[in-house]
Amino acid sequence: GHKLEHALESFGLDATGLRAVDVGASTGGFTDCLLQRGVARVFAVDVGQGLLAWKLRGDARVVVMERVNARHLTPAAFPMPFCPLDLAVVDCSFISLRLVLPPIPPLLAPKGRIVALIKPQFEAGKAEADRGRGVIRDPAVHERVLTDLRDFVDTLGGLRWRQVVESPILGGSGNKEYLVLLEKTDGPDQAGGRGGQPGEG
Repeated sequence: GHKLEHALESFGLDATGLRAVDVGASTGGFTDCLLQRGVARVFAVDVGQGLLAWKLRGDARVVVMERVNARHLTPAAFPMPFCPLDLAVVDCSFISLRLVLPPIPPLLAPKGRIVALIKPQFEAGKAEADRGRGVIRDPAVHERVLTDLRDFVDTLGGLRWRQVVESPILGGSGNKEYLVLLEKTDGPDQAGGRGGQPGEG
């Protein structure tokens, strides 16, 4: 959870009382961090089963959602009645964020945020990763990964790229990683609310 802790501090995000989803929860490092930061509820989503730490399974604020593929995440996958979420945190391996991010905005309340871990070895393509035996050390490749991902977010619509920071800890095999803050923007279905006063709605 140190990576997420660093991101929340860097981005000035207060998680107190928020409803959150942890996409790619695994053993629960990000979920644990969110609980320590005071979230009201966290949905721990993972395609695997039996990975989440028992300590977290027993926490009343945690809703375990196992064997759920992040690429097919919809409001219907959540316990009913579904209420839009304030925050999504993402830490997925062996898959690009280009596949994981698109289903998330429909889960979020207006101005909802996403904090996602960017792993260049899963974004740059197999050729780049193979060249370094799974480790990408070329700063130019890191820069290209971030630029391409930002362009993708722009074309996706409904999300705004806010900030990016380097992870304080290297990933597996010594890969440099990044954390990005994205914010849900007014989609066409909410365009009528743009004229309201701050705090309305």
